[in-house]
Amino acid sequence: MHSLLQRQRKDAGLALPAAGSLPQPQPRRMFSGVGCFWVLLSSCLVAVCSFSFLAPAWIVKGQRLHPAHDEASFGLLWHCAEALEQRHSCYAFGGLAAFRDIPSSAWQTSAVLCSGGCALLAISCLLAVVAVFLPDGLCERRACTLAGYMQTAAVFIMAAGLLVYPFGLSSATVKKFCENSSIYYAGDCQIGWGYMLAIVGVMLSVFLPFFAKYAPKEHISPTPIPTIL
Repeated sequence: MHSLLQRQRKDAGLALPAAGSLPQPQPRRMFSGVGCFWVLLSSCLVAVCSFSFLAPAWIVKGQRLHPAHDEASFGLLWHCAEALEQRHSCYAFGGLAAFRDIPSSAWQTSAVLCSGGCALLAISCLLAVVAVFLPDGLCERRACTLAGYMQTAAVFIMAAGLLVYPFGLSSATVKKFCENSSIYYAGDCQIGWGYMLAIVGVMLSVFLPFFAKYAPKEHISPTPIPTIL
């Protein structure tokens, strides 16, 4: 019996690993490559969407296509006109103090949706910057998840604003410059670079929530859609 106890103690001693062979904890990463790319793409798309929403070239009528008519262009909040013998001039549709001066209720709705979506995208970009500098853990995952949901909502809001904008082509102000214009038909005018740039910006913003899923340094959720714990 005594020899059996000694053998068990000896076997137990051999089973214990040496102090130097213990697994060392892996060093925590300061930044995530996907997270840095996510922040960079978010910042670029905020700048693109802001610039396109302020551009006065969503609907354009040029003198090259119609030499006998005045040149004019419409934006989300701006209108520019240039007569045959006058200089180019632009003015806002009343600004925030006179929002009702926007010539169409559809354009008013589009302005609210696009500006609200762009503001939400900018807030999510700031949250993404904060999430990148957070240490890996629950707070970082929650920040990335919240930013991803905000970016998803911003995409739907801005897309709705872009879809509502062509309804304003049937207003009397637009028909004065673009003859025979109607809903989703520009008549003598054409789609400008500002509207196309806004569409491209919204289409690229669709990828932001997917990058937000893999932005954390250690993502433990196997599901394709992150959830707030």
